[in-house]
Amino acid sequence: MAGFQDRVLQCVDCGTDFVFTAGEQQFYHEKQFRNEPKRCKACKTKKQNSAGDRSGPPGRVETSATCSQCGRETTVPFRPTQGRPVFCRECFQTRKVTG
Repeated sequence: MAGFQDRVLQCVDCGTDFVFTAGEQQFYHEKQFRNEPKRCKACKTKKQNSAGDRSGPPGRVETSATCSQCGRETTVPFRPTQGRPVFCRECFQTRKVTG
């Protein structure tokens, strides 16, 4: 196993120097990560938090559609499949209770 030593890297976002510790290097080696970290801890946290500002989980889609029951314009958290009914929130809740 390689002997790891603390290394100083430069953050690509803010340009400050940060330490890539021997322990972190060993972790990267064990996980077979190919790239060194590019950001200091503060910038990494900021980037992760800004990515979470989008509504819903990553890859979630908001699509405009017309409710099949009442005809009202609505948005749904998926891409409707052709030939299948789409319901607004109120109609969906009503169908869920009665059906």
